[in-house]
Amino acid sequence: MQLLIIGTLDGQVGAASQMAMARGAKVTHVETVSSGLDVLRAGPGADLVMVDVKFDIKSLIDSLVSERINVPVIACGINTDAGAAVRAIRAGAKEYIPLPPDADLIAAVIAAVTEESHTIVYRDPAMSQVVRMAEQVAPSDASILVTGESGTGKELIARLVHRKSRRAAKRFIAINCAAIPENLLESELFGHEKGAFTGAVARRLGRFEEANGGTLLLDEISEMDIRLQAKLLRALQEKEIDRIGGNVPVKVDVRIIATSNRSMEEEVRRGAFREDLYYRLNVVNLRLPSLRERPLDIELLANHFLKKYAELNGIPPRPLSEPAKRMLLAHSWRGNVRELENAMHRAVLLATGNDIGSEAILLTGGLPSNDPTANVVASAAAAAAAVGNTKSLVGRTVSDVERDLIIDTLQHCLGNRTHAANILGISIRTLRNKLRLYTDEGIPVPPPGEPDHSAA
Repeated sequence: MQLLIIGTLDGQVGAASQMAMARGAKVTHVETVSSGLDVLRAGPGADLVMVDVKFDIKSLIDSLVSERINVPVIACGINTDAGAAVRAIRAGAKEYIPLPPDADLIAAVIAAVTEESHTIVYRDPAMSQVVRMAEQVAPSDASILVTGESGTGKELIARLVHRKSRRAAKRFIAINCAAIPENLLESELFGHEKGAFTGAVARRLGRFEEANGGTLLLDEISEMDIRLQAKLLRALQEKEIDRIGGNVPVKVDVRIIATSNRSMEEEVRRGAFREDLYYRLNVVNLRLPSLRERPLDIELLANHFLKKYAELNGIPPRPLSEPAKRMLLAHSWRGNVRELENAMHRAVLLATGNDIGSEAILLTGGLPSNDPTANVVASAAAAAAAVGNTKSLVGRTVSDVERDLIIDTLQHCLGNRTHAANILGISIRTLRNKLRLYTDEGIPVPPPGEPDHSAA
């Protein structure tokens, strides 16, 4: 992970840098916002920005938005009042870290914002076969298409391929094609020249150039606009890109890994995805099995997550009871490994005995596998159970519970859509769609924070 720290932080920057590097981050330090923007424009860029709260964070984030630079920002400060933290979050910061720094807190924030947990835990032959194939093709430069249901670990396999490749010493950059609007995605991928559009005050290198010599992961490639697919195809064929507003092609050496939770053949048939691009990406196809197809991994993964979240929450680890094991093995796991992880996190918080009993495991039931509200509903049930109030949910519809939880979370986040989506465990796109639905129904929705660039 590439971390950019902006500010002197009154001498605390050294300690914060050392803690971040101990967690595997590569740190760049500058003392001013303008210098930080220069780093982001020129490459190697950053996966995360940590900025002193004394700076004008609103101005920084406004500059990132106007220049189409998509990078999460967290604020930090020394002995600052609660108002400074609130202003930072309202300005668009993902989190606020008080200083002097705490190693566990920095690690938790980095993990939460950048999802830097890449361990692949498996025993089942169905998963072993995929891992062996991934390791076999990793040393080549062939493009790889990773497919599978949501929550199966497609990015983990992509990172494994990079680690086992000849490009491991270079950068691995992941970009979610579904989370970034089309007009911003083009600049994010290919960069732009000064004056290419309003707000382009300087040249900015895109992700292709940042990943030069390394690996670029295009997550949820099926969500990419058809016009942008043509530009991506040329980049793959010619091994060169055109910055927006540029006149001279730029040579790049990048290994592409793409993922999708859809049937790409069906996307091609209905004209939503270019057939030539599909074949260019699908040199090797790694299909990840659903958790239902790898039953030997269910208990193994459950114990892995129980240990992880017990340590994270400072709770002594407890084993699964036999009834709980049977319950896990009988569940359909439509949300796959991600659903299992969420269930084990809740179980760690809700269990009261010497082991993790079935009463502490709240499952999402029979919601469709493509229903993005599964985590929201489960979180509502978990929250009610935590205060002994599950009876209050009886008689209410799932949509009512979901709506109240979404709106309450949004109020808690002072209207910040991105922050609320992270807490709820859903995508920003899903949250936007829900809020539009509520507005159309005449239900009051908290206004965006100041500013909120996700535009409900």
